[in-house]
Amino acid sequence: MDNVKILAIVGMSGSGKSVAVDYLTEKGYPRVYFGGMIYKEMEKRGIIRTEDGESEKHFREMIRETEGKDWVVRQAIAEAKDLIAAGQKRIILDGVYTWTEYKILKREFPKCLTFIAIVVDKKLRYERVANRPGRAFDAAAIRERDRSEIENLEKGGPIVAADYYILNNGTIEDVGTRLDEILKEIEF
Repeated sequence: MDNVKILAIVGMSGSGKSVAVDYLTEKGYPRVYFGGMIYKEMEKRGIIRTEDGESEKHFREMIRETEGKDWVVRQAIAEAKDLIAAGQKRIILDGVYTWTEYKILKREFPKCLTFIAIVVDKKLRYERVANRPGRAFDAAAIRERDRSEIENLEKGGPIVAADYYILNNGTIEDVGTRLDEILKEIEF
């Protein structure tokens, strides 16, 4: 995997992960979407995605419980390796959730993987999630989602262990500027 570089974007719901990933994919970098693994498997099993996200939440927890905490990351690694085999040298991992996934990715791609955590003040994050088109949550729902993701999915570990942090309290342009600084620093 000479010259291959992989960026993993992590953060809590509403932190701005999608903003960062969209910025990077608009530059032409392919992404491996962890949530997409869940959606594909739900569709395969005939499970309908509900508007409130509950079916996804339950399925995400169930699949990790029944198929192993590494189920999603195994699918993502296979997709990333397919991209590498097809000649891709720069890949974005979108949506690493768990400490287990973090450890497996670090073991699988030891020299070419960089984690970037997108963080935002909680009050602002809650406001953004409450106003998010199509996937809005009220404060109680986002607090419950935070609790579930931290307790059931070990989501805090990858955020704490990230190589870089982007504070997303400002504009989309601010996020892009910081991403460009990181890309230059790591020669991405």
